[in-house]
Amino acid sequence: MEKKTFVTKEKLDEIIQTFPTPFHLYDEKGIRENAKALKEAFSWNKGFKEYFAVKATPNPFLIQILREYGCGCDCSSFTELMLSDAMGVKGEDIMFSSNATPAKEYELADKLGAIINLDDITHIDFLEKTIGRIPETISCRYNPGGLFKISNDIMDNPGDAKYGMTTEQIFEAFQILKEKGAKEFGIHAFLASNTVTNEYYPMLAKVLFEVAVKLQNETGAHIKFINLSGGIGIPYRPEQKANDIKIIGEGVRKVYEEVLVPAGMGDVAIYTELGRFMMGPYGCLVTTAIHEKHTHKEYIGLDACAVNLMRPAMYGAYHHITVMGKENEPCDHKYDITGSLCENNDKFAIDRMLPKIDIGDTIVIHDTGAHGFSMGYNYNGKLKSAEILLKEDGTAQLIRRAETPADYFATFDCFDIGRQLIEESHKIWK
Repeated sequence: MEKKTFVTKEKLDEIIQTFPTPFHLYDEKGIRENAKALKEAFSWNKGFKEYFAVKATPNPFLIQILREYGCGCDCSSFTELMLSDAMGVKGEDIMFSSNATPAKEYELADKLGAIINLDDITHIDFLEKTIGRIPETISCRYNPGGLFKISNDIMDNPGDAKYGMTTEQIFEAFQILKEKGAKEFGIHAFLASNTVTNEYYPMLAKVLFEVAVKLQNETGAHIKFINLSGGIGIPYRPEQKANDIKIIGEGVRKVYEEVLVPAGMGDVAIYTELGRFMMGPYGCLVTTAIHEKHTHKEYIGLDACAVNLMRPAMYGAYHHITVMGKENEPCDHKYDITGSLCENNDKFAIDRMLPKIDIGDTIVIHDTGAHGFSMGYNYNGKLKSAEILLKEDGTAQLIRRAETPADYFATFDCFDIGRQLIEESHKIWK
């Protein structure tokens, strides 16, 4: 089966004339349509807010598009907080969800007025010592442990995850926080990753809603919001069916009315922290076939590598591949599609059946809009690529330039050798 690209070969040929491969390309039209659909799916909840997971795609040009649909920012580090602040995202439009958190990160989150989501009960004292008080609005991350199942299928294993508090701990945490002056509370949980089923969010909601009712009844804490976090996945494989956000929203509404409304909690706001779902399908890695190798296997070498897209090397993750201009040709050649890192796992695909690939062919690797560019690194001294936005009017806008050797050597700028390397970089790198 073939997944369709959101960009034509003709348009890519045009873009490549200005921006050489490799680069990540994003689809403005798709991003906007998806953000609108999410907002409509949860419009039944007066306080609904999507806090986009900045870690997924930390580009201000893309996040600003989501801001037009009322999205806030979910941050988990100092620099993500800085980025949000620079974009004008303030106060409770920022959710700060972190773990093993350095003091300076809590300090900045507090300074910006962000909602702080505590990962562990021990962080209560740590936060109080760091900022001198407990904020009036506070959230706690919940981990019920065990396996998370839908029907008989195991979706994930929360019990092995490093995140969140046990059931006993979150009840104790609410009591302590209330005694220390907290007035408005939130609950947050992430129990399964990249689920391609409309059942996940409603099932997660039921777990959290039932805990919320008990927490409010037993501790007297006023629960202001329940954060369903992320976990709504995307169909990386062509045979997978995409989630229907309208059905998901309706499923959560049904559970809300069954559990929260009868308990007198019909004012609770629903928050989400989606990254992959918001951006994943609306980005792709555009690269060029530059080498072929015929040894024990057939290899095609690209001008991109795991620096540009780490997921296949790190997780063995599947990303669909399209050979542009050959979409209708038979997939009768078996290839390993590789990058140039000195690591044998630097492969975008292993034993993938594709049309015959010729040197110079443009290759599109699908679904890199989230956790694609952002997971990149600089192993082997490889440089991270540009990011480009395909705008609704068909024009291409550079939204992040490619790295240069001067960027790579920048942290040596306090030494003579560093200054020399940076100077040489400016001379020889075009």
